[in-house]
Amino acid sequence: MHRCLIIEDDIHNASYIANGLRERGYEATVCADGVDGMARALDEQWDVIILDRMLPQAVDGLSILDALRSMGKRTPVLILSALSAIDERVRGLQAGCNDYLTKPFAFPELAARVEALVRWTQPTEVERELYMADLKVNLLTRSVEREGRTITLQPREFRLLVYMMTHQGQILTRTMLLEAVWNYQFDPQTNVIDAHISRLRNKIDKGFSIPLIHTRRNLGYIMSPHLHGEKADDNNAQKNTAKPAQ
Repeated sequence: MHRCLIIEDDIHNASYIANGLRERGYEATVCADGVDGMARALDEQWDVIILDRMLPQAVDGLSILDALRSMGKRTPVLILSALSAIDERVRGLQAGCNDYLTKPFAFPELAARVEALVRWTQPTEVERELYMADLKVNLLTRSVEREGRTITLQPREFRLLVYMMTHQGQILTRTMLLEAVWNYQFDPQTNVIDAHISRLRNKIDKGFSIPLIHTRRNLGYIMSPHLHGEKADDNNAQKNTAKPAQ
């Protein structure tokens, strides 16, 4: 069981996060102020820390983060903040956080980011091939096959596919895809993500019996071989791609 420390002064928000993570199998502990949060963060071992940027009393989120990194602790930290300006996000990342999520947020996105941070810190062998149902991706040769048929992808489409396959079963918002694949180069209101997903879906799913890429309206996208019976959401979402999921 992974241990998560939540340092958040909004008790309702903290309880919401903690209960959601516990339902996913985490051991979640809540600290409501920076003083207690810093003590727990420094004195105990955690698999991930969710850290509010703004905290009461003299100790704020960046102070806790600075203390952690000064002591050589590499615990992955996800900052939660109502400060959404790019400068604030850059400041948090430069201070040593591993990820930065602005409020308000959707819990599925927070959970996916927490799971990714935990997974990235676990020692694993370097994967050369990814599989999903009858789809195979070779990371070294950058080749893609499904049912033995070669699928030609553009570089951005390949990066998008690899990211979705390594996060299979998770709802991926347009913001997450924007950050992971486009590196903040586009306005999240643009339809560039929807257009790339549409082209990728035509190459990966069209003509095959089991669809792998699914739309979750007002949330984002999910890649899984186990959702082929849930087509209504996909069809409705394709009619409404103008509404970006954050």
